[in-house]
Amino acid sequence: MFDPAQVLTRLRARGAALARRGWGRRIAVVAKRAEDVVDLNHTGLVVATVFFALSVTPSLLPRDWLFQGLISGVNAALGYGVGCVLQWLFRKWIRPRLTIGGPPEWVRYVLKVAVVLTCALVAAYMLVLSADWQREITGLMDMEGTTRAAYLRTGGLSFAVGALVVAVFRTLRELVRFIARQLSRWVRVPPKLAPATGVLLLTILIVTLFNGVASRAFFAVANSAFSVRNNQTTQFAVQPTLPERSGSPQSLAKWETLGFEGRWFVSHGPDPMLISAVTGKPARQPIRVYVGLQSAPAATTEEDLAVAELQRTGAFDRKVLVITTTTGTGWVNSMSAAALEYMYGGDTAILASQYSYLPSVLSFLADRQKVAIAGKKMFDAVYRVWSARPPNARPKLLVYGESLGSQGSEAAFDGLADLRSKVDGALWVGPPNSNRLWQQFVSRRDPGTREVDPVYADGLVVRFAATATDLDKPSPDWRRPRIAYLMHPSDPIVWWSPDLLFSQPDWLSEPRGSDVSPQMRWSPVVTFWQVAADLTNAQGVSDGHGHNYGSLVLDGWAAVAAPPEWTPELREKIRTQIELAEDYERVIK
Repeated sequence: MFDPAQVLTRLRARGAALARRGWGRRIAVVAKRAEDVVDLNHTGLVVATVFFALSVTPSLLPRDWLFQGLISGVNAALGYGVGCVLQWLFRKWIRPRLTIGGPPEWVRYVLKVAVVLTCALVAAYMLVLSADWQREITGLMDMEGTTRAAYLRTGGLSFAVGALVVAVFRTLRELVRFIARQLSRWVRVPPKLAPATGVLLLTILIVTLFNGVASRAFFAVANSAFSVRNNQTTQFAVQPTLPERSGSPQSLAKWETLGFEGRWFVSHGPDPMLISAVTGKPARQPIRVYVGLQSAPAATTEEDLAVAELQRTGAFDRKVLVITTTTGTGWVNSMSAAALEYMYGGDTAILASQYSYLPSVLSFLADRQKVAIAGKKMFDAVYRVWSARPPNARPKLLVYGESLGSQGSEAAFDGLADLRSKVDGALWVGPPNSNRLWQQFVSRRDPGTREVDPVYADGLVVRFAATATDLDKPSPDWRRPRIAYLMHPSDPIVWWSPDLLFSQPDWLSEPRGSDVSPQMRWSPVVTFWQVAADLTNAQGVSDGHGHNYGSLVLDGWAAVAAPPEWTPELREKIRTQIELAEDYERVIK
């Protein structure tokens, strides 16, 4: 039978023999001096190593060594904090109840040295494995992979970042102790309550600062910074002269008020000659209406101005009218707009409006309600005019939104029945996990279907697709009006959620998506930070992966609202043209 007391007796005897040789004491002296300088918590180090090891396991997207080092450093610091708390709990509640004594001092220090070396070896081994995993992910996405030597630099950067975070925490700890001493001295708070009171006061101060003053200051500075870019105009965006475009001399929305993205949107796109060259048929000049944040006069709302622009350009007399909800800066996917214009020979009108100066990530944090309100107001204003026309004199009404724009577009509808009663089709691309309608459809998917490729109600009305062929599943029976969601298994915008902190999602408990590493696993807290970090690189991968949907939007429009004369041959001609235009835009914009 295992006897702890007997084991300790033997350790002491063996320790005494080794101590007489001198090397044990020398290790103890060196270790003690190092510990006095670093003040290292070895339990925290062990847990930090576990967190680090988990953080370099595969996530949704590939990472270079620099990005991985930043993420792993933060994760290691979190693990260190957890380990410190565990050791404190052990010393306070468990150690006093143990009857056996501890090992000799020199044994404790030798064990501590062994822990440090073991943690370093484990970290290095995980980095070697991580480099292999990163190459696997880049292989799934047809990208160039990293090397083991390059990825080992992650360890040094992670250590530096983790040490910085721990140093900040220790500074805050000393601040709490200072506040506690002052409370005991000046306010006469009992010494036992003073530390807790200090923590409470500091927490209130920090939360108030960041939720109030700091957050307002940050978003004010960010808004001001991005508004500067909004006022800029690239040399390749030229004011249109055609009356079918906002920003033209005839337009109610003046050129200088459209913002950076708006000016680009109305000054580009296929003209009738180019459309005819691709389709082989006569074409009309497509209508593009855009309303910027500064476009509406003081007594006019943006939605009223948008409706007036649609009426001025004759948009309600076209075959198709699309209400596009933009991303944070007012960006419109040029491939999506051009695809529809080619499909319908230019007999289209596309409306878009700006609701923020901030990019989508910052808009998601600061303006999520703004995009929902703006999306609903814009749709309702257009719908009132559209629905007042005779049914045979209305254009086909479609809605489109990408990323945060899909959330604003969804907000215009109470549910599926309301959506189907008002529109002739909806295409939503890369929807955030917090989208209300998307959540309803995915959570109520048919039994046996995966979260990454769900089937809702046999696909009769709503379908989800990562590729063009997915739009044909599960059967040819897809009733109109059709609703389609385009979403990649590797798109972090689709799969990131606060629930990842402590709950394993279905998409990580079920078989992985086609471009997600089978080695990816869920871990509490760590996976949340991994996928959150992926958000910043969502578009840094090749088309067909992450948040890059490329010409898949053409297939989405063809599935939702193809014209009667639609053919596979015409689709490929349009695909070639919009991909060439996209390559050109990436170079000059």
